[in-house]
Amino acid sequence: MKNPFIIAGLLLTTSIFSLPTLAAPQCGQVTIADMNWSSASLIANVDRFILEHGFGCEAELVPGDTMPTSTSMIEKGEPDIAPEMWFNTVQLLVDRGIQDKRLALAGHSLSDGGEEGFWVPQYMVDKDPSLATIEGVIANAKLFKHPEDPSRAAFYGCPAGWGCQLSAQNLFNALALEQHNFDLVDPGSGAGLAGAIARAYEREKPWFGYYWAPTAILGKYKMVKVDFGTGVDADYFRSCLAKEECAEPKVSMYPSAEVATVTTYGFADKSPQVFAYLGKRSFTNEQMNGLLAWMEENQADGGIAAEHFLINHQAIWSQWVPAAVAQNVLSAIDEL
Repeated sequence: MKNPFIIAGLLLTTSIFSLPTLAAPQCGQVTIADMNWSSASLIANVDRFILEHGFGCEAELVPGDTMPTSTSMIEKGEPDIAPEMWFNTVQLLVDRGIQDKRLALAGHSLSDGGEEGFWVPQYMVDKDPSLATIEGVIANAKLFKHPEDPSRAAFYGCPAGWGCQLSAQNLFNALALEQHNFDLVDPGSGAGLAGAIARAYEREKPWFGYYWAPTAILGKYKMVKVDFGTGVDADYFRSCLAKEECAEPKVSMYPSAEVATVTTYGFADKSPQVFAYLGKRSFTNEQMNGLLAWMEENQADGGIAAEHFLINHQAIWSQWVPAAVAQNVLSAIDEL
């Protein structure tokens, strides 16, 4: 929130209340990056529907991914909108694009940011609230039996080769979990880690390990993030805990990852009403977890999921747009 364009974005958002609430006929053609993961595709399809039917835009989805999309927006001015940009991988690039007035930050697509942590099942905390803390987990290490050695406890880490493997390993060491009888278990893959949670949950067995949100797993299975009691030292986390070389690591909770909607500067300038909508359009992790779980259970793509969201969650999306635009969207929904 240190970038000068954000101030301009806030001014644009404020000024929208003095504009007519009718759909903007000057919206014209708009390209929206449809990123190749579920939450981003859902948001892109929601935006396409609302821009097309609510604001009268000619909205088109184009394939996208974090690095190529952000680079193309800076160098070529297209696509117009990237609905879900994770800044932890392109922070410097996006900051430079905003500084050079090539990009504009509309708002946060995930209001909580991307979330990581060590988790235990909700049913364990319901029985023993102390298990919501790392002290309680350590004191009850015997509950978390290792699948191959019942004399040891298991902590399920991030799969080998993933970026989160480093932070999970460093925090495992910082918390001295090995000295407290825990072994770090490599689940082998993302599917393996998800499967470990599912198996434990369906049998109501103990489980302790790393996971992240928003995800379908945390939408389907209610988990509690374990409190380390340290708060968050974001600078230290990124400079040491997230690195391979982190001598004598210290404990910190995971900082949230900024997840935002970015547009080209030109689009923000010519389409203030749509830019204001994008600034308000935001999901909590709890909301997105539930939508991702629905997508997985119904094998739905982003387009089907967007229709499901718009039909069933009017109370959420209607707060993002003027009343006349909401009515246009409702009329289009009635024709689905």
